[in-house]
Amino acid sequence: MRRFIVLGHRAFTTPDFKLDDICGGAGRLDVLVRCVNSAFFLSHDLRKDSEIYLVMEGGLDAPKTVRFYGPELKYLNPDERSTASLIRNALLKKPKDKTEVRSTPGVYISKMSFGDVMEKLSQTCRFIYLREDGTDVREYDFPEEPCYILGDDRDPTEEEEEIMSQYPYDKICLGPVSYHANHCMVIVLNEMDRRTVKKEI
Repeated sequence: MRRFIVLGHRAFTTPDFKLDDICGGAGRLDVLVRCVNSAFFLSHDLRKDSEIYLVMEGGLDAPKTVRFYGPELKYLNPDERSTASLIRNALLKKPKDKTEVRSTPGVYISKMSFGDVMEKLSQTCRFIYLREDGTDVREYDFPEEPCYILGDDRDPTEEEEEIMSQYPYDKICLGPVSYHANHCMVIVLNEMDRRTVKKEI
């Protein structure tokens, strides 16, 4: 499984936003929506081996985490509005604690924080922090169960990096310039695809 954690520093944790204003009116939810689409969409197909955790830290009911799970995922379409609708439907649910509640097939919501998500995944994953000062991705040996950590349009805060420091992680760099979070996801997925195909051949 290829996993991603995306930190939505201002993303609304309540469903009271308009689907035609997910950029300004929902705390840059548009960035998270594009990350969801990058995690799953292929040409005429969906990746079933991807999973993404959207850690939403804005609004009046923070934190909340919306998880998209590839093996069960249905009703995901390429347009940003329908993906935002799936997230809003999840926010209509009322999770009371860290226990996940399913909103639609393959989409779950909980009151997990970034630290909670890290603790949960630390048992099975190798964390990878995408940073400009990391190891070049083309010199990196991918682990079997990678989990990539990205910010939205803002880098992780010092507090979030402190949480990360409690667990082993690698740092990798994707190239000489900075990319949008969803573009970073496409690049690492492509690198993994290329190596997987080589192994199969």
